[in-house]
Amino acid sequence: MKQTIHLIAAARPNFMKIAPLYHALARETWCRVAIVHTGQHYDANMSDTFFRDLRLPDPAFHLDVGSGSHGQQTGAVMIAYESVVERDRPDWLVVVGDVNSTIAAALVGVKLGIPTVHLEAGLRSRDRSMPEEINRLATDAIADVLWTPSRDADANLLAEGVAPERIECIGNIMIDSYEMLRATIEQAGTRRELQLDGQPYGVVTLHRPSNVDTRDALEPLVQVLADAAQRLPLVFAVHPRTRKRLTDFALQDRLIDAGVRLVDPLSYVQFMNLVTGARVVITDSGGVQEETTYLGIPCLTLRDNTERPITVTEGSNRLVQPATLGAAIDVALQSSGRRGSRPELWDGHAAERAVASLRRRASIAT
Repeated sequence: MKQTIHLIAAARPNFMKIAPLYHALARETWCRVAIVHTGQHYDANMSDTFFRDLRLPDPAFHLDVGSGSHGQQTGAVMIAYESVVERDRPDWLVVVGDVNSTIAAALVGVKLGIPTVHLEAGLRSRDRSMPEEINRLATDAIADVLWTPSRDADANLLAEGVAPERIECIGNIMIDSYEMLRATIEQAGTRRELQLDGQPYGVVTLHRPSNVDTRDALEPLVQVLADAAQRLPLVFAVHPRTRKRLTDFALQDRLIDAGVRLVDPLSYVQFMNLVTGARVVITDSGGVQEETTYLGIPCLTLRDNTERPITVTEGSNRLVQPATLGAAIDVALQSSGRRGSRPELWDGHAAERAVASLRRRASIAT
């Protein structure tokens, strides 16, 4: 009898990480794979279009939890997913990343005795003020199998006392998604539509509460971006949260008057078509740090820390503050050619290693 595997997807990066694994598992004869969409991100550009771009089928289960406080979201996912498990109990559960749905589904799986795997385990920012850090720590503490993207993540888990047999370094599955869609990304017309082909430009994404939720944090960023736009055309893919804050604080026109191009959230293919042609990317996102490292594109991350330090020690990523962003942009523009190097196992084959891990562990379990 085929074993059933549930893949939990909630937020934009989750979709990109489950896609290669879904396709790899769908080719296997020993298992049945089902996608569970929690609905934590419910804007069409933030979820539904990613299923289309990544060639994923409609979710087998949609929990429709929507927005809410951390407690509301976590509780809603636990209640809804437990109901799903009562009807369709999986043999294996794979949770992804560090959002509220990650820890919620993991808690359901572990408490019900379902072998639970954490994809992208072991990442640490050492900043417990970040909700994502708490989700990472808690998920890694309870999951049965921890798939890490890099050796520094292995070291983090071992330092926390995790048994080595629970840890497997499979590499960075985000790179699998990029390679899976490389041709489609290259053919996408985002740069052409924005009249950016053949000229230098930068890409901006900002969404973290510490950067956008207060005027004191957001206004200096707006000013430095407005100043930078005088030297380099900037395209700002504006997250709904950030759009609201720009409007609330009457800062949007300052960007527009400076020539910053404000666009709605883009699909993965559209966004990566922009990124692959950029001279520099300015972000506070986690995944973008990885993709730019793989591509060798300078990335300036507006954060005090990163759970992906390998993108700084080996890759093209640099941590910056608003006060240093302008100078960092100038340095990035002065450089030419590839920046940094690709970490070990960031090679487009992480999903294959994940499937091999599951197949081996499923055989042991039976």
